[in-house]
Parts: sequence; C-alpha cells; structure tokens
Amino acid sequence: MAVPYGTRFNAVFDQVFPMGALMVGEVAPDMEYMSQEDKARGKQAKQKIDERSGKRQWKVVVTDPSAEKERDASVTITVLADVQPVPPQAVQVMPGVEVRPVAFEGLTVEPRVMGDRFKYQGFIVRAMAISSPQVGTPPKRESKPAGQQGQNEQKPAA
Repeated sequence: MAVPYGTRFNAVFDQVFPMGALMVGEVAPDMEYMSQEDKARGKQAKQKIDERSGKRQWKVVVTDPSAEKERDASVTITVLADVQPVPPQAVQVMPGVEVRPVAFEGLTVEPRVMGDRFKYQGFIVRAMAISSPQVGTPPKRESKPAGQQGQNEQKPAA
C-alpha cells in the first residue's frame, strides 16, 4: 500500500498528548527561510501560508509530560489561522512559576523522514485552534485488551 507524500492523518488530542500539553513561550509567526544574501539585499521575510487551507502558519512549542524520551518532550505545533491565536491564561503553580495548559482542536499528523546525517521517522503536527483543556477529566490510560490481563500471573497448581 502506498500512502502519497504529504498525507495528513486526523488525530484526537488525547491520542497525541495523553497527559495533556504545556505551552512554552508564546505563539509566534512561522516565517519563511531567508538566506544571508536575501537579508543583505534588504528583502523582508514572509510568514508561511499553508498550501491546503490558505491560512497563515503560527508556531507553538509545547512540553509533552507523557514523552518517554527526553528528545520527544518538546513538540512544535503548527497552528493554521488567519489571525494570531490567543492561548488560554497561564496558571500559577508557585510564586513566580506559571504554566499554560493547552489543548488543540482539529489536529492532523503528517509523517516525515527527518534528520540530516542520521535519518529518523518524525511527524509534523498541525492544529486549527488552541483551547483550554478540559479540567477535572482524568487522562485516558491504555488498558490491556480482554484476554491479555493476567497473562504473566502464575496460577496455583490444583
């Protein structure tokens, strides 16, 4: 089976971030790359536009508490919107320390080969909106399928 390059798969927020996401920094425009020559000529950088939706691209960096590896703990989400998205209010966890729990709506995931010298499977994660997460709902945990529970337990001899 061949999946065409650039295929975006719909994803549910709880699938991608089972323990939620914490925003780091601010929402920033995703700007096109400019070479040193272009900068020297005084050329102005342009904000990237999504080729499918025609909306402007904004970058949001989040921390994923459910990440198993340190390199996977920081995720950049591309938000597609005509105007700069406004994230939810920050929550103070102790004096001088604030976190901004966020949720994303309309998530899509696009697999890509990443890396320069050493290649690895990565993903481009896009969202249509930033929202406040549902407060009070426990994170969904993966449970064992029926029939696999207790497989490793030893049964006493009869």
